[in-house]
Amino acid sequence: MSMKWLSLLLLLQLTCYFRSGSCGKVLVWPVEYSHWINMKTILDELVTRGHEVTVLTSSASVLIDPNEPSAIKFETFPISLTKDDFENITKHLVEKWTYMAKNSFWTYLSSVENLFWEFSDMLMNTCKDIVSNKELMTKLHESRFDVILADAAGPCGELLAEVLKVPFMYSLRFSPGYSIEKFSGRLPFPPSYVPVIFSELSDHMTFMERVKNMIYILYFDFWFQTLNEKNWNQFYSKVLGRPTTLFETIGKAEMWLIRTYWDFDFPRPLLPNFEFVGGLHCKPAKSLPKEMEEFVQSSGENGIVVFTLGSIVSNLTEERANTIASALAQIPQKILWRYDGKKPDTLGPNTRLYKWIPQNDLLGHPKTKAFITHGGTNGIYEAIYHGIPMVGLPLFADQPDNIAHVKAKGAAVRLDLQTMSTTDLLNALTQVINNPFYKENAMWLSTIQHDQPVKPLDRAVFWIEFVMRHKGAKHLRPAAHNLTWYQYHSLDVIGFLLACVATVVFVITKCCLFCCQKFAKTGKKNKKE
Repeated sequence: MSMKWLSLLLLLQLTCYFRSGSCGKVLVWPVEYSHWINMKTILDELVTRGHEVTVLTSSASVLIDPNEPSAIKFETFPISLTKDDFENITKHLVEKWTYMAKNSFWTYLSSVENLFWEFSDMLMNTCKDIVSNKELMTKLHESRFDVILADAAGPCGELLAEVLKVPFMYSLRFSPGYSIEKFSGRLPFPPSYVPVIFSELSDHMTFMERVKNMIYILYFDFWFQTLNEKNWNQFYSKVLGRPTTLFETIGKAEMWLIRTYWDFDFPRPLLPNFEFVGGLHCKPAKSLPKEMEEFVQSSGENGIVVFTLGSIVSNLTEERANTIASALAQIPQKILWRYDGKKPDTLGPNTRLYKWIPQNDLLGHPKTKAFITHGGTNGIYEAIYHGIPMVGLPLFADQPDNIAHVKAKGAAVRLDLQTMSTTDLLNALTQVINNPFYKENAMWLSTIQHDQPVKPLDRAVFWIEFVMRHKGAKHLRPAAHNLTWYQYHSLDVIGFLLACVATVVFVITKCCLFCCQKFAKTGKKNKKE
């Protein structure tokens, strides 16, 4: 680390010391791509407040760059994969998921499960590499961290917390079927009005949609496994030297920072150790690069459209690219398209291609009329923050559900990237840009996002500091963690009450039969006399 950053870090720690005397040491177990972008916002704020932040990163990390000048510390550990290997495997899995046939519910989710298991094996190998690194583990022990901040999408942070005996908390968008939140966090999900992830339903369901939602929930609860739980259970038990399970270890989390909020998510029951901090990375737009600003200004009153499919998918098939370019060429707006493939033959003079665009700054520009997006949570929240209506082209993971949410709230139109025609995209853009309904709803969501008593980033940092100050947050954990599954659902109580009712009915029945028999015998005796 350069002298400049060392001086800055020292200054921040002194500031924290004189302000509150509560500077802490935070160990971070991150996940790559958009997950890291979101978490880094929290880490930068923690550093600004004087906390010492150490990020664990593998030698194959793609976005997490330990050599980048930063007040954040990095501990790099070697793994068997190279950076290219990790990137190729990830892109291969994403591509398989993106182009997977979705016409059959059972076949689709079965294929998705296989993808998760492939990724699970890679994650487990990475976790084994770090816990078997004695030199690094000794160093982490001696550092005496106050809290571990982990991303629940990549197991291992909770294992490190157990080994190091440090309280830990999660950053999380979702788990398939909400299995981690339900079984480890004990967060309730009533199926009558809480749509399960991947269902693409809203909270206002018809009878048949509630049937569909219930089938999804049963499938995820009893069949679908995000990870090879048996292997993880054996691995965790071996490392800790006692029988345990992955879900039991995850369930010891002190706090859960959920990366959504009620402008985007549907209302549902909460627990005190779950905090919704969606949009914490959002911020006011900055000025654009000169060349880009000139192109934006040349749009006049028609304005611009921003188009990106995220950080992982940067190009398309030639046929799809030409379909999209042809539609874009027919609208009066100027288009800024993040695209790294071959230039489409149908590209119009109103469209410019960029390998990278300042997405937040463009969405916050007063001339932006619409956002064409794959439906990543970070991008959707930036559009909500700036009040921009969307055309959604979801590809994989939670993206179809994300677009379904903003569509249900009237701020987006959804299309299928693989089957849409030029006319479909043209009509969707025309509708979103010219129909005030979409802009009004986007601005309504933006108002909700901005109208909060405490900013999402401040809430996230507060709870991290809270856990550090109090060495955990046990008083916020529900007693449900101490119950078995049958106690949690009161099956033992229901069984006892049913047994009581059955016993009373049995006794009353027996008494009645006995009395009837007595009366019958007495009647026969009287007749004989």
